[in-house]
Amino acid sequence: MKENFIQKNIKPLVAGVFFLIIYIPTQLWMWDRWFAADSYYSHGILIPFVSAYLIWQKRTELAKTQKARSGWGLPLILMGMLAHAFGSLMRVYFISGFSMLLVLVGLILFLYGSQVFKKIMFPVLFLAFMIPVPMVLVTSISFKMKIFAAKIAATVLNNSGIPAVRDGSLIRMRHAQVVVDDVCSGLRSLISLLALGSIFAYWMKSTMGRRLVLFLTAIPIAIITNVMRVVFLSYVAEIWGVEIASGVLHDVSGFLVFALAFVLLYVMVRILE
Repeated sequence: MKENFIQKNIKPLVAGVFFLIIYIPTQLWMWDRWFAADSYYSHGILIPFVSAYLIWQKRTELAKTQKARSGWGLPLILMGMLAHAFGSLMRVYFISGFSMLLVLVGLILFLYGSQVFKKIMFPVLFLAFMIPVPMVLVTSISFKMKIFAAKIAATVLNNSGIPAVRDGSLIRMRHAQVVVDDVCSGLRSLISLLALGSIFAYWMKSTMGRRLVLFLTAIPIAIITNVMRVVFLSYVAEIWGVEIASGVLHDVSGFLVFALAFVLLYVMVRILE
């Protein structure tokens, strides 16, 4: 009698159910961070679907791959579970979040072997982009980025004929002042572009060195485009008023800047290829 799908994959399905149940608190924490009002990880909900799609693309290749258990599987599962227990006990869910990846890699090696893991290594490791980093780190990086953006924007304004004085993340001009707050630091775009850059690098038909260059290019692109946004909004605030700069234009400019960053990243793909 021919086995149905459930009978054929009973072990992976049982392991998957236990995996999801054990990590329910961690998943709830990630969900809360994804949909928080000031979230830097609003893209997090999309990451598992992107990973699943990338694995699905390799379904034919995976079906032909030899499956044999790897001796590394069980140790990685045990290390991941210990990290999860520690993270949950101390309520450091960032540790628990990354232990998910360790356990997942261990399960793949234990159930399917190293040959299968090699073929889906990127989609599995790509899941790291859905795990929020600690807020203390986010705050520190965001602060440095907004100070840098304010400093460069003030320099550009002064060199273009608009007197501007920077006071921390505040830019004072003759008729207006603009605050480069955490939302305008560019960190959100940087995280999203790094995730996007990794996918572009994965798809790019080139050497590993050029793929790495493409991935790292996302950092200056995110920073430069965000500075352009701050300069643009400062011009608008000085010429037409703060109300216009801080209204709908503020939100629309965020989308436009990300679209510009996407185009620049794509141009880099074409150049490096």
